Formats: sequence, C-alpha cells, structure tokens
Amino acid sequence: MNMQFFRKLPIPQEIKKQFPISAELAALREARVRELENVFAGRSDKLVLVIGPCSADQEDTVLEYISRLRTVQDKVADKIVIVPRIYTNKPRTTGDGYKGMLHQPDPNSPPDLLRGIISIRKLHMRALAETGFGCADEMLYPENHRYLSDLLVYVAVGARSVEDQQHRMTASGLDVPVGMKNPTSGDISVMMNSITAAQHPHVFLYRGWEVQSQGNPYAHAILRGYVNKHGQSLPNYHYEDLKALAETYAASGLENPAVVVDTNHANSGKQYLEQVRIAKEVMHSCRHSADIRRLVKGLMIESYLEDGCQKIGEGYVPGRSITDPCLGWEKTERLIYELADAL
Repeated sequence: MNMQFFRKLPIPQEIKKQFPISAELAALREARVRELENVFAGRSDKLVLVIGPCSADQEDTVLEYISRLRTVQDKVADKIVIVPRIYTNKPRTTGDGYKGMLHQPDPNSPPDLLRGIISIRKLHMRALAETGFGCADEMLYPENHRYLSDLLVYVAVGARSVEDQQHRMTASGLDVPVGMKNPTSGDISVMMNSITAAQHPHVFLYRGWEVQSQGNPYAHAILRGYVNKHGQSLPNYHYEDLKALAETYAASGLENPAVVVDTNHANSGKQYLEQVRIAKEVMHSCRHSADIRRLVKGLMIESYLEDGCQKIGEGYVPGRSITDPCLGWEKTERLIYELADAL
C-alpha cells in the first residue's frame, strides 16, 4: 500500500468523553432538532434558513458571524428557523486546496487531523453554548460524523457524495434532518433514489461494526443547480423546476416531501450576489403555487462577514471566505428581514 500511517486517531467515543456536552446543551440541541422536524413534517410553516460561510476557517470569526445571526433570529423567530452553516470538511473538485478545519485548523499550517478533530468539536460546542444554535455541517466523510453527532441539528450530503452507498446508508441512521443534493449532472432521479435509500432501514458496515439503521423520515431534497456536458452551470430553482419536483415527490410515496433550495453553487453560477434575487424568486414561486409552498421548506445561503472571497496568505481579511465567494453581512441581514416580511 503506497501510503504512510502516521498515528492512530482517537475514536469518536474517546473525543466525546474528553470534550463532553452538558445535559443542558444536549436538551437545547434536541429542542432545535424537534423544531426542524416540525418544519420538514409540515407541522410548522416556518422557513428553514441554512446560512453561513462556504467553509468555516477561523473559530473566533465564525462565532462572531453566528452571534450576529442570533440577534436576527430573535427578531424573526415567528417565521424563520435559522441553522448556521459550520462546514468543517470541504470537497475539492480536483482534490487540491483547503479541505476545511478538519484537515487544517490553521489554514496557513500543514494538515493536522488530530488538532482538526478537536478544533471542529470545540467550534460546534462553542456555537451551541454561546448562541444556542445547533448548526449544520456537510457529511463529506460518513465515518467521521460521530465526532459531531451529538451537536449537529442538520446534515447535508453533497452533490459528489449523493450517489455513494455509504453516504446513503449512514444518512438512514442519523437522528437529524438530512438534505440530499442533486448530483452535479442534474439527474433528479439520482437524488430521489438517495432520499428513498436514506428513508429506509439498512444493515451495513460502519466503523468496523455491523449496524442496523432505522431509516430517516426527514431525508429530503436539496436543489443546487447542475453542470451540463459543456461545463456550463444551469439552475434548477425556477418555478417549473419546483413544480416538476413536487409532481415527482407526489408519485414517489416518500415521507415528508420537502426541498431546500441552494441559492449558490450552480444555481447562481457562483455569482454570489445573485443569491438575493434567487431567494426572492423562490419565495415568489411559493406565493403562486400552494404545491410549491408546501414543498419548499427552506433555503441554503452562503454568507459571511465580508463580501466575496480571498486567497489564503498575505492580506488576509477576517470574515471573508477562503473558498467560494459569500454574501457579506449587511446584505445578509437585509435579505433575512425581507424574507421574513415575504412569509
């Protein structure tokens, strides 16, 4: 085997024992999960807003952003459920580049996975303790999920992972809502198959154990746009796309039909300022169709303290993304209030 084994890392149980959460925080996280389940099951008509940086990079800066979200959440709590994005693992199209805090807790230093595991757990713990927010993360590596499983309230399975059997089966065993993105090809049947798999029980191999999952009734769709054979980004958030998805869901027999619309990625062509227009268009579609309004449970928005993005290195501006460009705070705050007014 052409790889070096540096060190054996602590298993999730050991990390949780070393960095435990209190019963009070566990109850707070549980309450946030129930609130989300009520939305995805149609028992609440609030809008879920999964919002935050493309990638979490610096602990204090991420927490500054989330503390600002807390103030906004308190003002829109009757209409919107905010779930901050703390994405600590980043898929890279070519395999190169910053892979997130799990790999590099300091973006300017070499990878250190032990420090990374501890850093991401501490970050999610601080977010819950200091702001009351249970947060979202992407399940890029299914075997790593248990390092954060007692802290997260929402999980996304990415466009490159949604066809993978291990991701689908692991999603079927999670106790939080899981969003399954459409693949980069845009094939909706792949996404629907992944939701079906995630909603069903399975027996499978996980972290060296034979496990039995119960099925996740809150697995749902995320539309993020797609790329055609010429490499061009194409959207799938328009009225016709949402109407077609509602019809597909109706014929599927799946539990709790739901979609979260990702306003960035291929839907915006990574033109991050377009997220404002896209979010408003989705809300407009909801007003024109009761079927769409019942289906659309939320939006996913990439946002940080500063507009745009930057390279890692000299001239670093705290709160500006070091991966995909994000909407800055002033535009974000204004958008959240406008969305609340539209509901």
